[in-house]
Amino acid sequence: MVLSNETDTEVFQVLRSGNLLALGIFYDRYGEVVYRVALRMLGNAQEAEDLTQEVFLTLWRSGKYDSKRGSMLVFLTTLTRSKAIDRHRQIKAQWQRLQRWSRNVPPDNSSNLMDKVSLEEMSQRVREALAELPPNQKQILEMSYYDGLSQSEISDNLNMPLGTVKTHKRKGLLYLRQMLQDLVE
Repeated sequence: MVLSNETDTEVFQVLRSGNLLALGIFYDRYGEVVYRVALRMLGNAQEAEDLTQEVFLTLWRSGKYDSKRGSMLVFLTTLTRSKAIDRHRQIKAQWQRLQRWSRNVPPDNSSNLMDKVSLEEMSQRVREALAELPPNQKQILEMSYYDGLSQSEISDNLNMPLGTVKTHKRKGLLYLRQMLQDLVE
């Protein structure tokens, strides 16, 4: 069977059966459109390339396309738009975390040089310990403590079961406690 001559619905059925050549067919047909939508929304070529790859991987992994609801082109552009909006939200949340963090940093006119050095040392140790966490644990702790989100809100934002969010948060906190034990005592 020559896939390039088949309809989108037929190619999608081949993709669902595990044939990755079908993904290449979709990329050939719609990759440029997806990239252009991503570029227009994100304004950055590298981000647009990453998002384009993410969209096609989502198509491959999810298998949620329904030809009765619209064409593959509409499905992919809607998915691209949705993921671009998510990226904007993620960037905004990171920016807000940085702003909150910068507001919480004490002013430079601390009582003495030793206080400044000690505070900088502790901050550095906390950053290093956070960097050692698995990505899910780190993201959940940042969303909880920097963004002030509840575990339910984190669960909704990450599309992750609440129990999993709680487990990642607890494991991350236990690890940080162990790594920073001398700072806590």
